[in-house]
Amino acid sequence: MSNNLTVTVLYFASLAEQAGIDEEILTTSHYYLNDIYSYLLDKYDFNLTQDELAVAVNHQIASWQTKVSNGDIIAFIPPVAGG
Repeated sequence: MSNNLTVTVLYFASLAEQAGIDEEILTTSHYYLNDIYSYLLDKYDFNLTQDELAVAVNHQIASWQTKVSNGDIIAFIPPVAGG
């Protein structure tokens, strides 16, 4: 029996540019946002740390220690420059 879960990951701004995609379906054995981002940081060589990002689960801002469930939508949101 597999302990993996499948989530949708949304990338914005510089993260989307670095990943080369703005959305992906990810099957993972990681259940916590910080572990999922660490995996993706290695996979795509992102240049932003967790401290520089906001993260949301199912359209609600979440903490990095949030446990996700099968089918959740995760968004990694870099800082937005503006003026």
